[in-house]
Amino acid sequence: MNSALTVTFLGTGTSQGIPVIGSHHPVCHSENFKDRRLRVSVLLEWENYTYVIDCGPDFRQQMLRENVTRIDGILLTHEHSDHTAGLDDIRPFYFRQGDVPFYGHKRVFESLHQRFGYIFKTKDKYPGAPTITEIEIDKDRPFEISGKKVIPVEAFHADLPVLGFRIDDFVYLTDVKTISEEEKMKLKGLRVLVINALREKEHYSHLNIAEALELVDELKPDTTYFTHISHLMGFHDEVEAKLPSNVHLAYDTLKIEIKR
Repeated sequence: MNSALTVTFLGTGTSQGIPVIGSHHPVCHSENFKDRRLRVSVLLEWENYTYVIDCGPDFRQQMLRENVTRIDGILLTHEHSDHTAGLDDIRPFYFRQGDVPFYGHKRVFESLHQRFGYIFKTKDKYPGAPTITEIEIDKDRPFEISGKKVIPVEAFHADLPVLGFRIDDFVYLTDVKTISEEEKMKLKGLRVLVINALREKEHYSHLNIAEALELVDELKPDTTYFTHISHLMGFHDEVEAKLPSNVHLAYDTLKIEIKR
C-alpha cells in the first residue's frame, strides 16, 4: 500500500485572495493562472485517506475543483476567517459520512463556537446544520491521524499563537512571523517545508520574502514552497526566477509527492 504523502495546494493567497476585489494592481489582472490565488489551504492524501489543513471561505470551490468526495479530518492552524470561514461548507461531507473530525487548539474551538453557534447547539439544533467532532490539540502533544504521526509546531502570527504541522518529513506553516528556538528543533531534517512569504516589504505579522529565505537558510530543508502570497509580491514567474533552485513559489493546484 502506498504511504507516500501527496500534497495539493488548494489555495496559496492571502486573506483577500488574488485578484483582490476592485484592485487595479497589475498582478490582479494577470492572465497567468499561477497569479490567481484562493485563500490558503492544502489537501493531504495517502493510501485511501484525505485530510485538509484549514477550511477558508474558498473551501467549497476548492473541494469541487479537486473532486474531493470524502474527508477524514480537517486540521486548523488558527481561528482567523481566511482559515475557518468555510466551516459550514462541510455539510455535504457530514450528510454522507457523519461527524467530521476537526483538530484544533482549544482557543480556536472557542472562537468557532461564538461565530458558528448554530453548528454547536446541543438543543433544538437546525437539522440541516453539520456536526463536527472537536479534537483539542496543542504544541506539546503529537497525535495520530490514519496511521500518520502529526507533530504540532507552534509559531506566532504577531502575538497570536498558531499551529503548523509536521507529518513524516513534511511541514506546513502559515501566518508565521516568529518561531521559538525550541519549536525550530521540530523542523530538523525536512524534505519539504511549506511556509508563508507575504511580499517583499516587511509586515508586522507575516514573514516577508527576505525573512522567509533567512529561515530556509537556517533550517536547510531539501525543498521549500512559499505560500500565503500577496499580489504585492509581484508576478509569479518573475519572483520564481529570482529564488534559489530549491525554493519555489507555490501556486493553486500544484501537487507534490513526498515518498517515505
